[in-house]
Amino acid sequence: MSKVIMKEVLLPNGETLAYQEREGGDIKVLLVHGNMTSSKHWDLVIENMDDKFKVYAVDLRGFGRSSYQQPIMSIKDFSDDLKLFADQIGLSNFAIAGWSTGGAVGMQFVADYPGNCNKLILLASASTRGYPLDGKLTEMEVPRRLTMHEEIKQDLMRTIPIQTAYDTNDVAMLKLIWNSVIYTHNQPEPDRYEEYVQDMRTQRNLAEVYHALNTFNISHKSNGLVEGNGRVDDIHVPVLVLYGERDMVVVREMTNELIGDLGKKAKVVELKNCGHSALVDDLPQLLNAMEQFLDREVQV
Repeated sequence: MSKVIMKEVLLPNGETLAYQEREGGDIKVLLVHGNMTSSKHWDLVIENMDDKFKVYAVDLRGFGRSSYQQPIMSIKDFSDDLKLFADQIGLSNFAIAGWSTGGAVGMQFVADYPGNCNKLILLASASTRGYPLDGKLTEMEVPRRLTMHEEIKQDLMRTIPIQTAYDTNDVAMLKLIWNSVIYTHNQPEPDRYEEYVQDMRTQRNLAEVYHALNTFNISHKSNGLVEGNGRVDDIHVPVLVLYGERDMVVVREMTNELIGDLGKKAKVVELKNCGHSALVDDLPQLLNAMEQFLDREVQV
């Protein structure tokens, strides 16, 4: 196994981002995690990706070992941190692989900072139109889209139960949530799963991430809360969309939005018999799709 080093870097905005750096070849890839995770949840990819790839995996602001000096309020806050991070460590001409919320961060980064990233992988990614947050508690209720950060902080369906489980180290509750919607078929091996759960508890920005996803929209259409800003047109790198055929977190409607808004610039691969975490459901299938895409010459 290639050597992995945990590092950290102080950004000009005062935040410190922790990251993993794995030895490898000339093809550089930056792994960007999703909500309720950190770079820790990429460990199977980091450990098993071909040695031809030089791998970086960052803890976003407010996750893992990174700082949380200033609250984030938008996906752009995360992507701006990534630009400062790349500049500070001298990282250029790299691919981004974003999982779930990390996919939105990757799209925002590529749109805002052309010439830095050469390819984009969206794994079980949030839509180009964000991820809607509603206050629906039962199937009988009519969904009511939450609009403000303060509303999301008081949300009884997602925010408060998860935050309470974080605060009280309710491992059983966190596993119940993940087993219900993410690890519905396969689960990580027990010791690794315990590490994942404790890693979840490092998150300090749960309500802010929900708010950022709720208001993210780079499409040309309204997402029901905010109008799209059309920044999807500023994505000019090859894109690989990977989605699990039984993903219960990012449902097919959201993936279809993503695919439709990206259009011909995206290659789309369905991951067979996978849910929201292909890393656990079928790591070989995931790595094969990622490595083929990353190793392919960009057609000019």
